[in-house]
Amino acid sequence: MTNEVVIPDETVMENIYVIRGKKVILDRDLARLFGVPTKAFNQAVTRNSQRFPEDFMFRLSTEEFNNLRSQIVTSSWGGSRYKPRAFTEQGVAMLASVLNSKQAIRVNIQIIRVFTHMREVLLTHKDLLLKIEQFEKRIDSQDKSIKQLFYYLKELIQEKGHQRTEIGFKTGGRKNR
Repeated sequence: MTNEVVIPDETVMENIYVIRGKKVILDRDLARLFGVPTKAFNQAVTRNSQRFPEDFMFRLSTEEFNNLRSQIVTSSWGGSRYKPRAFTEQGVAMLASVLNSKQAIRVNIQIIRVFTHMREVLLTHKDLLLKIEQFEKRIDSQDKSIKQLFYYLKELIQEKGHQRTEIGFKTGGRKNR
């Protein structure tokens, strides 16, 4: 049995932000996931800066940093003297060549898989929405009930951030025998 710590995909997803229209993970969050101090993480990146062009990694502007800090609203942001670096999916992949511990490699692979899964989900929703719109155009404009159905389907597909409450019978943790 190994002592590897498994990081849930949800934990990785919680650390992905959209900045400048790109999905990114901040240096301090990556350092925490990789199990290294942020300072050591950033030193390794600085030593290998030629591996991180602007589309792989960029430093947040003051405005971006302040906007992000106001969205997160946690006290853990205090004390940082530097604006954080943001790593795109390609930047995270490049980190594998910079950070070479077993945990860093394992976490790196997991993060890349989460990014890939997110992209696949977005493409699936986009394809589904396109098919609904194409079908909707074929329907006679006189049938309002079907038009209404398509309207609600599109609303469901485009709905963001809404968490549904669980429904159904709960057994209180005991399994049926």
